[in-house]
Formats: sequence, C-alpha cells, structure tokens
Amino acid sequence: MERKQTRKVKVGNKFLGGDSPVSIQSMTNTDTRDAKKTLDQINELYNAGCEIIRCALPDMEAAEALKEICEKSPIPVVADIHFDYRLALESIKNGVSAIRINPGNIGSVERVKLVVEAAKEKGLPIRIGVNSGSLEKDILARDGKPTAKGLVESALRHVKILEELEFFDIVISIKSSNVKTMIDAYRLMSESCDYPLHLGVTESGTTFRGTIKSSIGIGTLLAEGIGDTIRVSLTSDPIEEIKVAKEMLIALELRESGMQFISCPTCGRTQINLIKIAEEVERRLENCNKNIKVAVMGCIVNGPGEAREADIGIAGGNGEGIIFKKGKLIRKVKEENLVEALLEEIETL
Repeated sequence: MERKQTRKVKVGNKFLGGDSPVSIQSMTNTDTRDAKKTLDQINELYNAGCEIIRCALPDMEAAEALKEICEKSPIPVVADIHFDYRLALESIKNGVSAIRINPGNIGSVERVKLVVEAAKEKGLPIRIGVNSGSLEKDILARDGKPTAKGLVESALRHVKILEELEFFDIVISIKSSNVKTMIDAYRLMSESCDYPLHLGVTESGTTFRGTIKSSIGIGTLLAEGIGDTIRVSLTSDPIEEIKVAKEMLIALELRESGMQFISCPTCGRTQINLIKIAEEVERRLENCNKNIKVAVMGCIVNGPGEAREADIGIAGGNGEGIIFKKGKLIRKVKEENLVEALLEEIETL
C-alpha cells in the first residue's frame, strides 16, 4: 500500500508522517489532576499497545500535574487544551511532547505567538483539532451545517495563523461524527497540504457502533494511503480503543508484527461448538505478540484448504478436530482438548 508522504514531525520519541509507521493514540479519562490514577491508566494503555497519549487540561492544577505525569509516562504525552493559552505555556514548561490547541480560539495573535515561541524552544509540534462542533459561525451560516469543505477551511485558517508566525511543526485532525463527512474532509485535506493527519471519527459511540463507524472511516482512508496516526474514539474503557486500532492496522498490513486471527462463520457442516472455541482462542491470544496467523475453522473438509495461508489452525469434526500448519495436518485431537492443544502448538512457533 502506497502512503502519501507527509511532513515528518517529532512527538517525544515518536515520529508522525514521512516514512514513519502509523501510530496508535488514545486519551486518558481520569482526572488529570490525579497524577497517580492518570499514570496508572497510561501504563495500562501502553501495555495494550498505545504509543501516544493525550490528557485533558481543564485548569492550571491539571497542567501542573503534568510535570509528574510526563516524567513517569512510558509514552509521549500530548496536552489537550481549549481556549486558555496559559495552560499551553504551563504544559510545555512541564514536559509534554506536543500540544493540541486551535490558535484561532485562544485570543490575540500575541497570545498565540507566546505559545508558538515556547513550542519552538522545546521543539514541540502543535496539533490543530477541528470537529463538527467547533466550526466558526460564519462557516456554519454559509453552509447551513458542518461540511467537509467547512472543516477543511476551518483547519486551514488555524494553520495560516501558525504559518504566519513561521511555525510548521503542525499535525491536523478534522473529525466528524458523520463517517462520510469525515472521509470526504480528510481526502480534501490530504490534497490541500502535506502536514501529518491524525485520523478519527469523533463521538463514534459505544464499543459496538463506534468500532463499526471508526473502522469504516479510518480504515477507508488508511487503505487509500491517507493518515499518519489514529485514535479510535469509543464510549468505553480506552483499552478497547487500542484493541480496535491494532486490529485495524494489522488487517491493512500496516503493522509488521502482530497476531492475525481468522475464523469461519459456521454452517450446517459444523459439528463442534465453534463459536465457544473461537471466542476462547481469541481471548487466550489477546496479548500474543507473535507475527502469526491463527485460524479456527468449522469443518475438516474445507477448513485447512480455506485457511491454507494460516501459520496454524484447527478444524472441527464430529466431537474432534485436527490441528494443521500451513494447510497440512499435524494431529487429531478430541474437541474438549482442541484449545489447549492449539495453544501448545502456538508456543512452539
């Protein structure tokens, strides 16, 4: 898959754009003022595969807590700021790796200049984040509703403010809760500039609906080579965001390593409890980091053939099943022992 080459931007020990891999982001939902709870969640997300984390800054106390958070965080921390430029200055002082702020919303050019100068001194990028709820009144009045064109125009207004201050370490997100609008907006933005793009469907919903909407929106753009970093926004435990993001990148072969899992949808030929077995295998392999493809198939007749490209798999029969590698039978196992036998074989790979 050929990806659009964008400007390379450094976020802590990570790079966005250029030849850098697509990175996974999330956002803490703890009270940032509670450094311990926030760090506990950051570590959980890091262990799940998160590579960049964003923290909300509602007030100065939260900005001050960033000092401890940034010192102890295993991944780069981005400060999420709205309106108050002083929070940006404090977060930069306290060690964040990037800030998320819209220059047009923090007051005078002088205030923006102070933030830009502080970011330049530390070598930090600024992420401009526009969504359907943050469009300027004149754009909404003209278009009547949030549109892809309006989102891009709004973002480019903020970009212009930074460029006029000779600041170019910029990352852009233009999210919408409408999947089609989101896709159209990012396509248009990709044609309009070479800044790295942060992809996401905002307010996508709970785990079930949000996963579907995010997969369509983010996945479509990634498949077209658009996007440098992603955040799957779910009304759920942020760990679920990381799980979905990882699977998305693995499915599109944008990750060099990671376990791929395939299973058949069952049919009248199935003679084992395939659904239960597949769910247990998937759960038991949740933290598997081996670069392998695992298959759980319903019947011995078609299973090994359909899943020939899998490194290892099982296929069911009548109260028993087979274990196969690259389509070749290894051994037969009773149904009740299939999962354990499969996991034993995976350990040897």
